[in-house]
Amino acid sequence: MPRIFDFGGREVERSVTVASLRALKGSGRHVAQVTAETADEAAAAEVAGIEMVVCRAANIAKVREGSKKIFVTAALGFADAITAEEVLRTAFSAIVAGADAVITGRGWDTVKMLAAEQIPVMGHLGFVPRKSTWVGGVRAVGKSTGEALELFDRFRRLEDAGAFAVECEVIPAAVMAELNRRTGLVTVSLGSGPDADVIFLFTSDICGEAKRLPRHARAWGNLASLHQQVRDERVKALSGFRADVASGGFPGEGETAKIPDEELTKFRAALDGVEK
Repeated sequence: MPRIFDFGGREVERSVTVASLRALKGSGRHVAQVTAETADEAAAAEVAGIEMVVCRAANIAKVREGSKKIFVTAALGFADAITAEEVLRTAFSAIVAGADAVITGRGWDTVKMLAAEQIPVMGHLGFVPRKSTWVGGVRAVGKSTGEALELFDRFRRLEDAGAFAVECEVIPAAVMAELNRRTGLVTVSLGSGPDADVIFLFTSDICGEAKRLPRHARAWGNLASLHQQVRDERVKALSGFRADVASGGFPGEGETAKIPDEELTKFRAALDGVEK
């Protein structure tokens, strides 16, 4: 496992680095990326052998509590940092806290600004949910020749801006394969087929937490049923508590503190003396 110094100046081990991710190009090898927002999720990902996670920038410290080794990408939210100064401050705060890269769906100037500081930047192309009004709905992007060519141009512009990687969301697999062969960017496939350098799915989908599974996802677990059991057990327990309060069954002898009889007698006598 590579040893590096992170942006906080700490000597650390990482499952992958920017350099090793770039070396994936043309190798036929893949690494896996999932989401993690808590220490528990990050720890589980590390134990499972996942190499990369992505989380909100504000949760970097929590994620690093769970894993010191996974490559962590911090998502810069649209509303979290708006001006150039805010974006730069948020990005530096994230990488100093332990992130290895940042991801942004902002424009080329933002990518250039971050890349100029040698902050590893991941872009986001294809179907970008928050920008879906531009494509008219929730759908794959690049299904026509014109749209696929426009997407290729965006890949080139993102690479020219200095990004090292790009999240490729819901792009037709055959188009993704052609784009991957023609870009120096590390490609991260979310619903865009197997011909990318990194394969990405949301942890909630993998673990079966979502009510509706996206078409591009697969569940290997069924946490939804466990969450329902927890909810049912919580209601059962609360209902039992309420019923025992109503019936006088709680608190009982075992749940109340006691005072020795002689001390209670003295206490009552003292009270009587105060009240006179």
